[in-house]
Amino acid sequence: MTSNQLTLFEVDRPVDHTSTFVNNMSLPVHRWYRYSAGFSAKWVESVISDHSSDFHGTTVFDPFAGSATTLLAAEDMGVSSYGVESHPFVARIAGAKLLRHSDPTQYREFAGRVLASAKRRKPSSTEYPDLIHRCYSPEHLHALDRIRTAYESFADGSPASELTWLTLISVLRSTSHAGTAQWQYVLPNKSKKLAQHPFDAFASATKMFARDMGNSKVTATPAIFFQADARNSTVIPDNSISLVITSPPYPNNYDYADATRLEMMLMLEIGGWSELQGAVRTHLVRSCTQHTTTKNTDLDHLLTSKELHPIEDEIRQVVQSLSEIRQSKGGKKNYHLMVAAYFHDLAIVWRDLRRVCMDGSSICFVVGDSAPYGVYVPVHEWLGRLAIAAGFEDWTFERIRDRNVKWKNRKHRVPLCEGRLWVKG
Repeated sequence: MTSNQLTLFEVDRPVDHTSTFVNNMSLPVHRWYRYSAGFSAKWVESVISDHSSDFHGTTVFDPFAGSATTLLAAEDMGVSSYGVESHPFVARIAGAKLLRHSDPTQYREFAGRVLASAKRRKPSSTEYPDLIHRCYSPEHLHALDRIRTAYESFADGSPASELTWLTLISVLRSTSHAGTAQWQYVLPNKSKKLAQHPFDAFASATKMFARDMGNSKVTATPAIFFQADARNSTVIPDNSISLVITSPPYPNNYDYADATRLEMMLMLEIGGWSELQGAVRTHLVRSCTQHTTTKNTDLDHLLTSKELHPIEDEIRQVVQSLSEIRQSKGGKKNYHLMVAAYFHDLAIVWRDLRRVCMDGSSICFVVGDSAPYGVYVPVHEWLGRLAIAAGFEDWTFERIRDRNVKWKNRKHRVPLCEGRLWVKG
């Protein structure tokens, strides 16, 4: 164990929920859409406050902006900020949230016209994918179809239009009778006791959006946001960032593309699961086996690349173990390819961050380690070493909570944790 690491086996402490999105569901604007990954906006504000004295005029950057938690917090703090998000659907959600300072009256009128038109319409003859029929009663699906077609007839790209789009997206889970897992997977075979009627849910969400917008103070430092890739964020100026607050995908095989499948299917952006590959996965850091196959991933090239040279010996051992163990597993998942591709991608992210960060900057990555097939992957250590190789000065790791301890059906007993990787520039 190096001096830069904290042991995984520390004394018990209260569970820290700052690395989860759940606390944001009581906060205006943040609550408009529950993102399956994220962290506490209040924690972001505390980090900005702690580091604002380090620079005259702090500029924050989130290269994995998700649904804009960091950017909204930076605006509330009166701090300049940039953000990029590569998931096209999630990026649109973030962009809509950042329109919170637009005219609430215009939004309310636009959303009202959409709902009034929907109530007058008959359901269209659209054929929805099977998953949608399994998740909604005919009555609720007909109502959602009428709202969707009404919205499309009015959509003009204005702030009011984009906010109304997000209003519809925000009610798709609450109006479904299907069960929804914590990480937003849809479970059609499980059901909720109560599903709101879409017209009622849309009207209620409109009131909440308008109320939150009315209470949002106009900021002199609006966030600058782009749909872009953290591995090549050329839209961010060189040497412009003093503080990075972000949470990259964890290498734990969670498919962020699949997390929005219900919404994208209802909005007819995809017709099925297979279409997620071209529509979403090709844009994302490779953090799950759905991204990596022997056809599209050259393992030898990755392992011999200059990007992975700082961790080459260790990652080779892990990849070799995973390659052997998978042969005895029913699913034979490509964890060996995923691990190599993930750290290759994150090495490129570090290189791009070195370009945009000022000397003396601070970076916080909220990260979690991993143990696919029971093979431990020291995520924070390897990311820290890749950061040093990219030109940063030092790293430390702050453990904040244990992971995967409550699930009785765990496939392994490897201790895992979540924490904050702090890097100095």
